[in-house]
Amino acid sequence: MNYEHVFDHLNILPEPFAVCELNGSSNLGLGQDTTAILHYVLSGEGVLELKSSPDIPIKPGSLILVPALQTHTLRSKTGRNDPVPQCKPAELQLQHLLKPSTDEKAEGQLIALCAHVRVGLRGAENVVDLIRSPLVENICEESPLHATLAALLHEISAPTTGSRAMIQALLTQCMIEIFRRRLNDDDSGLRWMAALRDPQVWDALRVMLDAPGEPHTVESLAERVGMSRSTFANRFSAAYGSGPIDLLRDLRLRKAAVLLRDTKTPVKRIADMVGFSSRTAFSRLFEQRVGKSPQQFRKGQSDKDR
Repeated sequence: MNYEHVFDHLNILPEPFAVCELNGSSNLGLGQDTTAILHYVLSGEGVLELKSSPDIPIKPGSLILVPALQTHTLRSKTGRNDPVPQCKPAELQLQHLLKPSTDEKAEGQLIALCAHVRVGLRGAENVVDLIRSPLVENICEESPLHATLAALLHEISAPTTGSRAMIQALLTQCMIEIFRRRLNDDDSGLRWMAALRDPQVWDALRVMLDAPGEPHTVESLAERVGMSRSTFANRFSAAYGSGPIDLLRDLRLRKAAVLLRDTKTPVKRIADMVGFSSRTAFSRLFEQRVGKSPQQFRKGQSDKDR
């Protein structure tokens, strides 16, 4: 299956990087976030724990993209016991971390470079929201990504003219390599990309991505792309792996999470803005999907910003 046109339009937008240090047997809990999070492990070993999936072993070279709204924890299991993890701006930390160290205290440290990322495609933002499970790659020295990630670390640790554009270009290269490996392995987590081969299914996907709060139905989406209801439903499910309303529900909840984080809009109004007929139905589904009520989620986001 040819995905060249997909990669031609891929665009990665990273937010500032941070370096997270876990000294010995400690945890770094990362609650639900409204954007995907990229982790790259620089040293140490441990696991990435997910609420509803098996733990992912991590080691130097592990590169993991965790979808939005997935609670996860970085856990270090080696070395001395120091339960207080630290996260600091990457620019301040990487220069000394990239130098060989003989400090015994560094033994057992789990150190990861982390950033929030948005993935755009063909004019639609946050296409990464279509990824359903974490993407994991273990990068060894022979990997094509090893030199790319080394260049990325250099740009972050010693920024200069053009570094922002270079970091974006290097991350885009990383994501293209990860995506094409997964596509070659027929990874079910990227099954949605097959929808991009069907212009009519993509048009429906894009409408939902751009305006999840609109009163979409299977019938209205089918009419928009010029298909019968049954033909559209079958082609969408074959391409994406689930029905259009299942996807629409997830997109609405993720849009609601952004509004809860970024605005003081009342929950009832947010429910209406993202296409729910009642606050009760919205709150019930949000808590079922996220594990917290909308009010609890908003409070948690506010506490993180303090």
